[in-house]
Amino acid sequence: MSVLNPLFVTVTWGAGGSTSAKTLDLVAMCQRELGFTTCMHLTCTNTTRATIDDALARAKAAGVRNILALRGDPPRGEELGWDNSLSDFQYAVDLVRYIKKQHGDFFCIGVAAYPEGHVEGSDSSGQSPAKDMPFLVEKIKAGADFVITQMIYDVEKFLAFEHTIRENDDIKDVIVLPGLMPINNFSVFHRASKLSHASIPTSILAQFPPEIQADDNLVKQVGVDVMCDVIQQMYTRTDKRVRGFHFYTLNLEKSLAQIVEKSPLLQRIFDTASFNETLHVDGSSDLNKLVREKRSDSGSFKNTVVFDDAPNARPGSHKPSSSYHQRVLTISSGQGTLGRDATWDDFPNGRFGDSRSPAYGEIDGYGPSLKVSVEAAVALWGRPENPKDLAKIFVDFLTNKISNLPWAASADGGLNPETALIQEHLIELNERGWFSLASQPATDCTKSQDKIFGWGPRGGYVYQKSFVELFITKAEWECTLKPKLEQDEMASYYVADNGSFFESNLPPKSVNAVTWGVFPDREIAQTTIVEEESFKAWKSEAFSLWQEWARCYLPGSRSNTLLASVLEDYYLVSIVHHDYKNETALWDLLLL
Repeated sequence: MSVLNPLFVTVTWGAGGSTSAKTLDLVAMCQRELGFTTCMHLTCTNTTRATIDDALARAKAAGVRNILALRGDPPRGEELGWDNSLSDFQYAVDLVRYIKKQHGDFFCIGVAAYPEGHVEGSDSSGQSPAKDMPFLVEKIKAGADFVITQMIYDVEKFLAFEHTIRENDDIKDVIVLPGLMPINNFSVFHRASKLSHASIPTSILAQFPPEIQADDNLVKQVGVDVMCDVIQQMYTRTDKRVRGFHFYTLNLEKSLAQIVEKSPLLQRIFDTASFNETLHVDGSSDLNKLVREKRSDSGSFKNTVVFDDAPNARPGSHKPSSSYHQRVLTISSGQGTLGRDATWDDFPNGRFGDSRSPAYGEIDGYGPSLKVSVEAAVALWGRPENPKDLAKIFVDFLTNKISNLPWAASADGGLNPETALIQEHLIELNERGWFSLASQPATDCTKSQDKIFGWGPRGGYVYQKSFVELFITKAEWECTLKPKLEQDEMASYYVADNGSFFESNLPPKSVNAVTWGVFPDREIAQTTIVEEESFKAWKSEAFSLWQEWARCYLPGSRSNTLLASVLEDYYLVSIVHHDYKNETALWDLLLL
């Protein structure tokens, strides 16, 4: 992504500082080693003042001068008597005030906004931007310098939101960056919009008829055109007040490069004439430059924020080189060294993206959460008091009696169609108390346009190894499941607890493709892998969701005690059977 020379990059922060060490390490690397201007997300709910002080001190030491101040998800159980007396921060505005008080103008502070209204402010009439506006005004008056919106596709709703801001004397000069997510795959696009409670206009949905929704290539091509149109409209229809866009990339660079290369507006970075009157922001600078320019101009930009050829280029060298343009083109086309590195994102959905969404990054920056309110969680899952109750919840999900589980709590809910092929096997596993989170059946040389297994461009063939990921008691793992797996040399596994324990029958750092495709005129595409590092990262989030679920019930209650006990008594196990030609091999092994 450094080839695209963004104005800045943002790095998310896990709920309650759960990923703070990783965040701070990545922030320091981006700022110091890659030369990026870096903006660190910082959430404050259920976070102590000492944690915030340490994070800001480390950011400052790394040369980071930009903070996106977020509230974060409220701790589960707050509505049921949770004691917040130990928390120094209730809302994002408290964090903004604290940063300004402790550090003055050293940090450039951003805050979030919801052009369609925050879901927590919903009533019988739906989400309401008007209800959110006073809170945004309060954050900006407290010292926030810029605003990044939640993901939005509806230009009309964004225009109404932006117009409301410009009519308010207290906030009319604030910088507003719309949040956009490139469309790489239809199911991820549709699901992510619902998770974010972002509406998709019918005019956009109509561009993705059912006959192309399974063709990731076509979806991406249409998605690039959609994004280019959205960008152009947001820029021109706000009288050019929108001078930057924040992309939720989900770590996928190819389609973003295509948008930069194809957008008439963003193409101006290749147009020498457009560099005559520009605000140059180089890799060693910070967003304060942009903020100062905005303030000095009494609320209207005279200049354009642009990218330059090299991350550490100095102001004054405004002419982009032809090699820079060519490098962007190689990424967008998938050619050359950089382009080949970017082709891994051609089919980012894999085969179980819905149930393993944390693998693709949290789009709200708040870390793993149930994605439903406490009331909705209790309505969905009741009040389990023993392992049999838990088993019933998992089985009810597999039989479509309930729409979601904590690990698949998407707005869509429901099962992947291919799950029906192994439904009976999964039900039997869960009835044993082996709680499955993700799974897939095996398939051998199925046409890419197949309605159940198909993905990628037409004319290809896809393959899958059978796979299952589940929670199992430590006792059953040692006595039952582990001995089964050790009997079959075609089965591999990773197993971990909520702490530091980890075990595998694979060599360290092994990587296994469990889904791949063969298509005309291209290399084999491996869309889903199972490997050690991602498993370790995911297991922390998977266990944390038990804790989030437990917080839906009063401390000390049977439900709270049961769910919390999983953190101590269970392992998370990921199992792959490598005989993809045998559709029943894994299930025969597990259910003997």
